[in-house]
Amino acid sequence: MLSQMARAGVLIAVLSGFCLPLAANTTVAEAALLATPVPVTGKPLIIAQTDLSIPREAPVYIAPRQVRIGLLLPLQSQVLGPIAEAVRAGVQAAYEREPEGVEVSVVDSGEAPQDVLTRYQEAATMNDIVVGPLTRTGVAAVAQSGSILKPTIALAQPESASDAPVTLPPQMLVMGLSIEDEARQVATWAARDNPGATAIVLHTGTAWQRRAASAFEAQWQKNGKDVQLIELPSNDGFLNGRSLLQLKKDVPPDRPIILFAALDARQARQVHAVMGNAVTMYGTSQINPYTLTDRMANERAPDMDGTRLLDMPWQLEPDHPAVMVYPRLVVAADQRRTADMERFYALGIDAYRVARELALQNDQFQIDGVTGKLIVQFDGNTAHIDRVAQRAVYRDGSVTPIPDVIE
Repeated sequence: MLSQMARAGVLIAVLSGFCLPLAANTTVAEAALLATPVPVTGKPLIIAQTDLSIPREAPVYIAPRQVRIGLLLPLQSQVLGPIAEAVRAGVQAAYEREPEGVEVSVVDSGEAPQDVLTRYQEAATMNDIVVGPLTRTGVAAVAQSGSILKPTIALAQPESASDAPVTLPPQMLVMGLSIEDEARQVATWAARDNPGATAIVLHTGTAWQRRAASAFEAQWQKNGKDVQLIELPSNDGFLNGRSLLQLKKDVPPDRPIILFAALDARQARQVHAVMGNAVTMYGTSQINPYTLTDRMANERAPDMDGTRLLDMPWQLEPDHPAVMVYPRLVVAADQRRTADMERFYALGIDAYRVARELALQNDQFQIDGVTGKLIVQFDGNTAHIDRVAQRAVYRDGSVTPIPDVIE
């Protein structure tokens, strides 16, 4: 267990803020299929005759040139390889459903920022669109390099060495699974449903939890609301019990209060066990550790009932029109399917769908995606993507979607 937790800590630092447990595998045959583009079928173009040696009554047919998409992932990394493989499998699943007009090749990015930048430049030379990098440091290295000349869909938020945000070039879309974006959406939702409430934000010293807590705090204060940040001591991933009991005593009984748990699922359950239902608790996708397979197997957490959270349709809605058409992630027989690995697989699906829209030269579009509703603007001067997550609540021990989404 300690080795798993150490690996999760590394992943949190380099990706978009999600702690990731075990690896997932797809087959070698699948990898070979994605690396070898499938020829396009469909109606060819007819061009005007210019060669007099060819009879004028015989039209010349040429196949339309395919848009080349380079997928930049650290597939050979011992630590990041399983996540990269999940993203690659998601891209493949989406590609197999809509391959027309596109060919996809995979480029191993390495892990070190300079290696990522070098591989990115190679991928951009050989392709029309680049999907990647996958790591926060890699995205920052590419964004700050001044070498982005092709549309680029980054799969993580860039990591800044200071508090100042990284300036993104106009050719770069960032669509990583941002824990900060989820926290801001939760703050908007909770503020709307709890007018006049004070928010108590709980987190540990873990980097992604601090980022989520800060994002929630900033969004909550935009509406002039009171907020209090509390860093809870933890040991080996568990919260200190005395601190939780003190928290319960300190919650004022005469004021409306909500809790935002910038915590993982195990820690959130500790908080809920102590606080009960007297205070409404909100959280991000990280307080949902279950896959759809887990839910169908009736794996439940009744002690979390009433807790509200955000997650993606891939994790919540098997009957969602987009979710239904893609296969589930394949994992090895000796491995357990994990929620975060499923999320990165879903990210691969939606990343390909966005790339394909760009290949079709669409500069403003919306996608009802498996990771959420995606609103994209890419017009040469502005590159921006919003992901609107799905609301959910623990009910009868199961994470249940709330029908409408945050506007």
